[in-house]
Amino acid sequence: MGRDSSLDRFNKVTQAWFANAFPKPTAAQTLAWPPIANGESTVLLAPTGSGKTLAAFLSAVDRLMFSPPSSDAGVRVVYVSPLKALAVDVERNLRSPLIGITALAANRGVPHRVPTVGIRTGDTPQRERARMARNPPDILITTPESLYLMATSKAREMFRHVESVIIDEVHTMVNSKRGVHLMLTIERIEALRRVTEPLQRVGLSATQRPLDEVARFLGGFEPTDGTVVPRAVTIVDAG
Repeated sequence: MGRDSSLDRFNKVTQAWFANAFPKPTAAQTLAWPPIANGESTVLLAPTGSGKTLAAFLSAVDRLMFSPPSSDAGVRVVYVSPLKALAVDVERNLRSPLIGITALAANRGVPHRVPTVGIRTGDTPQRERARMARNPPDILITTPESLYLMATSKAREMFRHVESVIIDEVHTMVNSKRGVHLMLTIERIEALRRVTEPLQRVGLSATQRPLDEVARFLGGFEPTDGTVVPRAVTIVDAG
């Protein structure tokens, strides 16, 4: 079987880490990496255990570790989980590629930086919330409610340079008041940003249907020439 070329878009160190950690990319990863790495907003439908969270995160991790560092402090990637327990689980799982790629880069003498990770839920102590506002992480893991609180407080300054938002279990947000509230919060962040590129939105789920409706929900609408049009969202069906 030929080599999977979907890894070619990553740094050689990231490629080597993945090859050492996994037999090969899953179908979800092979299909999702091209649009996500290109900065496209993407809806990814893939079964549980298919590596869709890593499919969403690896491009961001690779970019943060091996691109020239920015002088602007602030969060670059926001991961939103509708479940507090899931947010904690992802924070733990995210550290595995960060530790592995960092160790390999150091061993090879490849210049890199280690992205910082922060988690904010309703259980986060006030001292930690204040520290996070003063020194924002590169990757923020949070819940819809905590994201709203940050985006409507002085802490909103940390979102000035956000590049991408990942929403897990996005099907639980569609057609619900909680989901509408979350998307309004994301529009607030969109308006806060000082980044020229559009905010990348990535939605993940094992059961999201119909995909075109989920894509419209995820992308939202933007004003264009006096009217509003839906933002473009790439649909990746690996179900």
